[in-house]
Amino acid sequence: MDRRAFISGITLGLLAAPLVTEGQQSAMPVVGYLHFASPGLAPTAAGFLQGLSETGYVERQNVAIEYRYAEGHYDRLPALATDLVGRKVNVIAALGPPSAHAAKSATSTIPIVFAVGTDPVADGLVASLARPGGNLTGISNLAVELVPKRLELLSELVPQARVIALLVNPKNAYTEPMIRDVKEGPRAKGVQLPILKAATESEIDAAFAALVNLHAGALVVGDDPFFTSRREQLVALASRHAVPAIYQFREFTAAGGLISYGSSLTAQIRQVGIYVGKILNGAKPADLPVLRATKVELIINLKTAKALGLTIPQSLLQRADQVIE
Repeated sequence: MDRRAFISGITLGLLAAPLVTEGQQSAMPVVGYLHFASPGLAPTAAGFLQGLSETGYVERQNVAIEYRYAEGHYDRLPALATDLVGRKVNVIAALGPPSAHAAKSATSTIPIVFAVGTDPVADGLVASLARPGGNLTGISNLAVELVPKRLELLSELVPQARVIALLVNPKNAYTEPMIRDVKEGPRAKGVQLPILKAATESEIDAAFAALVNLHAGALVVGDDPFFTSRREQLVALASRHAVPAIYQFREFTAAGGLISYGSSLTAQIRQVGIYVGKILNGAKPADLPVLRATKVELIINLKTAKALGLTIPQSLLQRADQVIE
């Protein structure tokens, strides 16, 4: 090799070196975040980012996140999931059963980590909890199973109520099983349980207006991702109509709701973040068991109880995990 060619080779090598470094820096993993609700459901995103950080990933430092929100419109989820797949994300975090099914339908290769309030085996998301197989894993919380218990707690809080309404989303596949599970208790106690249905913001308004004609003394808000996304509206309407209502997550009572009984939403989403981080570090979804959230929390808002003219029984206060004053 002559001297001119040697120097030329060194020069080209030096020029190429920074380009390789830039390429390596831009190749940070990308996570798709598919949510049934809106960005306003702040605890979910915060919990997810916390879980990611626990596995060594910080947004915009060594991981990029593509956020997609359905704003409570489940029919938008398939297109949003397909968009994430088209962008070749490394992992998809799917929040809520509709998001999980949309992601599963969109890809059989990209890893998916879900958070659902249903049985993921019976639901067809995974083969088993211990060994999910395929490209999905995640966390399942106690949701639909707790609706009868919520009705029982509400009856204890408002024992004089002979009519307790149940608000459900007719577009949710789990609504009918939930209604079946919850009907026996009220019937045995001589309590009527009319069913109110709402799948849009205006239908929620109409459902609360119907409470007057039903002479309902209390309301159980059924488990549904759409209702979680509309918690501010639900809490405001319960206050306006002066109806004692029980909800699924502490986020409802923190927003001014009377009482909630269910798993921690933030803890579930944090676990999704941890699993996503593990997959980015090389773990396979098929080898990560689906976790079951078994701890539930009872939250009572005393300020709201006072506004409704209710005295919380001491038995309930003693069982509460948190009392908001």
